Amino acid sequence: MNPNSDVKVEVFQNEYLPEGGRVVDAVVTVTMGEGAGARRPGPTASAAEVIMIDVSGSMHGDKIVAAKNAACVAIDTIRDGVSFAIIAGTSDARVIFPGGRHLASASGRTRSDAKAAVRRLSANGGTNFSAWLTAAHGLFAASRAEIRHAILLTDGENGDREDDFQRVLNHCAGVFVCDSRGVGDGWRARDLIKVAETLLGTADGIKDSRHLAEDFRQMTENAMGKTVADVALRVWTPGGSRIRFVKQVFPDINDLTARRAEVSARVGDYPTGAWGAESRDYHLCVEVAPGAVGEEVLAARVSLVHQDEILGQGLVRAVWTDDLAAATVINRKVADYSDQAELAQAIQEGLSARAAGDVTTATARLGRAVQLAAASGREDTAKVLGTVVEIVDAATGTVRLKSRSENREVDVDAEIAAVGSRKTRRVRPTE
Repeated sequence: MNPNSDVKVEVFQNEYLPEGGRVVDAVVTVTMGEGAGARRPGPTASAAEVIMIDVSGSMHGDKIVAAKNAACVAIDTIRDGVSFAIIAGTSDARVIFPGGRHLASASGRTRSDAKAAVRRLSANGGTNFSAWLTAAHGLFAASRAEIRHAILLTDGENGDREDDFQRVLNHCAGVFVCDSRGVGDGWRARDLIKVAETLLGTADGIKDSRHLAEDFRQMTENAMGKTVADVALRVWTPGGSRIRFVKQVFPDINDLTARRAEVSARVGDYPTGAWGAESRDYHLCVEVAPGAVGEEVLAARVSLVHQDEILGQGLVRAVWTDDLAAATVINRKVADYSDQAELAQAIQEGLSARAAGDVTTATARLGRAVQLAAASGREDTAKVLGTVVEIVDAATGTVRLKSRSENREVDVDAEIAAVGSRKTRRVRPTE
């Protein structure tokens, strides 16, 4: 670990495997403090912010008023000198401030001009995320900013073809981070989750538009607090091993396995985006060649890196034993995060099946979600699931799927549950 780096890497695992055992699980907690960014020139890294506002026809009335107010709050939160732009999104994308293909530098005058442009917006048109993201990509690509953050707000379902949408998301991956938000009752969790997962951001639904401004302020403040860009989790594994998965499991669930960039035959980098003073948890699962009883090997070396500089490092071990009591203990962090990841997947798959009319799959997956929520004490999640299924027996996951309601509020709750399932509770080491 670099002695000048204020980064701590902790590994939580049961390193003991039974004779012939191959699978090693560990939760790696990475904590970065204020000192990590202070080593670099200037008080903070250079930053750029792009705000994408849905102004489609459905964004009328209170929603467009709330969206404009939220955008103005975000503009006021951008610190001096940060490059920024505002995009009005319909089936196309218009850079309403500063206009053209470049970003403006935040100052009292440019903030005032940007807010004036936002206040002139009106709702009219369709909804196509790919056009908005493509416009944001063009703005960021022309910028030299180190920290690149975007906000995408919508009240409707994305009209893009799925393959076109994913192609644009893949094009934007690594160029900027994007937080996605749904407001009102017409958005779909799957759209927001795709944006958040591919672009390493957060996703959420805002049922009451009056809460939108505070959410925009928090997202922008968080982006302004980032100090180190393009940070990766670098994982070394020994010969004969195989990485089953690498997932961020706190504060949000994001499977990074397919995002691996090969450094060498045994080393791969997994993108984590920009960091400030914060802490995140990652679940690493490695399959190693089995060893003899008493043998100990290094199963993985996990490092946080920036431009090939190691900021912090932790070691994952494997020790073979004939003590079955030691070998069968599941680390508390590993077990709990595994359950939370399964809960999120069950909710998302169940609600997707429900939307597609697949009653059998929806009932099975939502039943499993109810069972996991009950076992982990997630009463808030169980309550929302109760709006779409009749819970017969929570302990066994026995449920009956309710008929789709004319009450849109029920469906909004279900979508909020789906995006909310990505958020996890941190497991304390002593628990």
